[in-house]
Amino acid sequence: TLEGTPALMHGGPFANIAHGCNSVIATRTALKLGDYCVTEAGFGADLGAEKFLDIKCRMAGLAPSAVVVVATIRALKCHGGVPKTELGKENPDALKLGIGNLLKHVENMRSVYSLPVVVALNRFATDTQEELALVEKALRAIDVNVSLCDVWAKGGEGGMDLAREVLRLTEQPSQLTFAYPLEETLENKIALIARRVYGAKDVAFAAGVKTQLRKLDKLGPMPVCMAKTQYSLSDDPKRVGRPKDFTVTVRQ
Repeated sequence: TLEGTPALMHGGPFANIAHGCNSVIATRTALKLGDYCVTEAGFGADLGAEKFLDIKCRMAGLAPSAVVVVATIRALKCHGGVPKTELGKENPDALKLGIGNLLKHVENMRSVYSLPVVVALNRFATDTQEELALVEKALRAIDVNVSLCDVWAKGGEGGMDLAREVLRLTEQPSQLTFAYPLEETLENKIALIARRVYGAKDVAFAAGVKTQLRKLDKLGPMPVCMAKTQYSLSDDPKRVGRPKDFTVTVRQ
């Protein structure tokens, strides 16, 4: 990196249709070459982290010691219904609505996967103290720490607080759990991910999908790699925030 930290780049298949992780070879190599290994698990705790944990970690026998969920005030205001052209303006009311989305991602890491979490809040020049305090208060209420990150402006120095919190979390005992047992049918695995990780109320299968799933089940117990919109916890990109009582439709 610019500051001399070793970085390994060994890609796997990316985009929403894939698991979106780097290779197992890269992760295992990094674990042998340093005291700590930081890896990016893809976008969001509903997509990237779910696939990283339920597919890569399960199949490779890896288990993270801690999780960093990255957020921005701007993204949370977007989840509160603010148009992208207005995200630079202070809007505590919209921010309060959008924080629910962040809380769900944190909840996934703690409740579904049983891992310790810190939220890294990437600071923008337009963020106000009131907005930063709102996010910190919401997370402290569920006993999760927030680290303000100025890495973009200050480099490694701007991430020192986050680094210290990650080190603290790695010293806590944890035991990775998964969103679904490998022995379940694919239909049940899909339903468990949709309900536990996305927060869906129900799952609907388009014509012919269940027949496809029954054929695939005969190949043996395998994890399932699910693709959906990255703009929403639901399968509707327009449903921002933390949607409730929605149905996920499996088309193929």
